Amino acid sequence: MTKLVILDRDGVINEDRDDFVKSVDEWVALPGSMDAIAFLNQADIKVVVATNQSGIGRGFFTIHDLNEMHAKMHRLVQQAGGQIEAVWFCPHTAADKCGCRKPLPGMIEDILQRYLNTDPDELYLVGDSLRDLQAIEAVGGQPVLVLTGKGQKTLRDPALPEDTIVYHDLLEFAQTMLQNHQKRQAAQAEQEE
Repeated sequence: MTKLVILDRDGVINEDRDDFVKSVDEWVALPGSMDAIAFLNQADIKVVVATNQSGIGRGFFTIHDLNEMHAKMHRLVQQAGGQIEAVWFCPHTAADKCGCRKPLPGMIEDILQRYLNTDPDELYLVGDSLRDLQAIEAVGGQPVLVLTGKGQKTLRDPALPEDTIVYHDLLEFAQTMLQNHQKRQAAQAEQEE
């Protein structure tokens, strides 16, 4: 079965901005985030991104701009030895009332259609906002809050899902996942002896 981690983008992988990340120059990776994705891959975890990008719907940037940002993200992850399998994005504003904009689970459900053999016990979404955590909770996955981006503010939200796991940043989460994977491998090796 597939182990899958879904990452929000702004505030988790790269720096967030109140005025939207609008260009490849404004897309700046958070310290350790590229290594974190490589660590997740080393733990036999597939990594995908699910991101609300209403800046497109608001006319702040174009699909071309978004593709350039994601090309930079993929390149930097590959340089760190990792891989992002795919990127899902919602270009709509709240006024569009679409089903894909988090906190609605449309993007997550679409991802799960692509990765049909995902182990529900090994499905995580790492985000910095309440809407990320609500989207994964709606499909029965594990919400993970990082304290980068809007994470500190989200931590104080009374609507935070009860089973949310909290990490300082994506790197701490990934290191924990890799350590757990290595412990399971060692335990398996002992049983096989």
